Amino acid sequence: MTKVMRTAVTGALAVALLGTAATVPEARAGDGAPAGISGRVDFGHRLQPIDGFGFSQAFQRADLMHGARGLTPEHQREVLDLLLDRTSGAGLSILRLGIGSSSDEVYDHMKSIQPTDPGGPDATPRYQWDGDDGGQVWLAKEAKAYGVKRFYADAWSAPGYMKTNGTDANGGTLRPEWRQAYADYLVQYARFYRQEGIRVTDLGFTNEPDLSTSYASMRFTPEQAVETVKALGPTVRRAGINLVCCDAAGWDQQAEFSAAIEKDPRAAAYVGVHTGHPYVTPSDQPLPTGRRTWMSEWSPNGPTWNEAWDDRSGYDGLAVAEAIHTTLADARASAYVYWFGASIGATRGLIQLDGADYHVSKRLWALAAYSRFIRPGAVRVAASSGREGVRITAFRNRDGSRVLEILNTGEEPVRAEYAVGGGPGASGRGSVYRTDETHSLSRVAAARVRGGELGVELPARSLTTVVLGR
Repeated sequence: MTKVMRTAVTGALAVALLGTAATVPEARAGDGAPAGISGRVDFGHRLQPIDGFGFSQAFQRADLMHGARGLTPEHQREVLDLLLDRTSGAGLSILRLGIGSSSDEVYDHMKSIQPTDPGGPDATPRYQWDGDDGGQVWLAKEAKAYGVKRFYADAWSAPGYMKTNGTDANGGTLRPEWRQAYADYLVQYARFYRQEGIRVTDLGFTNEPDLSTSYASMRFTPEQAVETVKALGPTVRRAGINLVCCDAAGWDQQAEFSAAIEKDPRAAAYVGVHTGHPYVTPSDQPLPTGRRTWMSEWSPNGPTWNEAWDDRSGYDGLAVAEAIHTTLADARASAYVYWFGASIGATRGLIQLDGADYHVSKRLWALAAYSRFIRPGAVRVAASSGREGVRITAFRNRDGSRVLEILNTGEEPVRAEYAVGGGPGASGRGSVYRTDETHSLSRVAAARVRGGELGVELPARSLTTVVLGR
């Protein structure tokens, strides 16, 4: 998508779809703000709803977390706590499952619930289920025990015999005559999870349809995706599952898929959530849809394992915090789903599994600063910093607690003063948490709103989380 096209989406479409919520006025000197006030937070000015924050352990990573390469039971529990516990860890609330992706290029086959052609698209299916799914069943049960209720199952590819190239790898497209059989296949996957006690809430039929890879992949044009949505939609809806599309590799590329879906009323009615990835182009503008949007997969690039908060590499903790801020504030996404929670080797995951042991990156705490306190059902509210280099987002949870996430990307510490309004947000007490090179979501101070004003110390190159009413 060209820069001109991106500007059009950001301007006309964003305003048309989001109405008055499309702009948040910046607090600047001389605009009526009280003396000393640099920014504003209005807890009564609703922006987008928040569905949650999540991660994936597809491609056998759940099996690795479950000890396939020596992680001890004690450390398995500690890793689970780091990812899912709301008190000591990130409290992540969405688990993305990989359908037919329980192996990767390291392995020599794909694991599928229907690995062989049953005899054509109209033949009686012959499904198989091992109750494990590359460790994902175990992980889903653990996640449910921690309180996770959102399970997003996504297919990287249909079984090869349903595709034009005859294999689940190297792209290829879904043959039109197999669309209904593919819908039945996807719903059956969800039924297998249901018999394990896990309700798949969201179901996707494609991952990065704009790319062909040496592992599981399947191509769609936006027009082909629209026709597939209309074919799959009735079956998925009857199963009581939310249909998701299209997980394009770039946010601009996803905008093309979303625009095509929105142009077709039948397709638009079936897609409940529009999902995209910011690998190719960043998630820095709203997608052209009135439906909810999710950033459904991303991790930064980089050649080595990195535990730093701010080493200017672009794949440290601060880089992740900036990416989350941009996705929530500029793209107005309702969910942020990181790629691997834990993996091996030179991973850009949140945690590195190392035989019997594990190591934690500051990337985990960058995400945890948001996910632990901003819960499913929250709403983002209007906030402005009024200071160059300081970025702020604010949220109101269903339980009445209010959260401010403040990034100081500058080289100097800042004392920020905010005018706080909007119902109960104008008063209250709470806590201040810090994430930087020496703090990992550590409580550092009490917070108090006095007379509608809140003062916060913001160290250089840090993320400050203020939680009120908790």
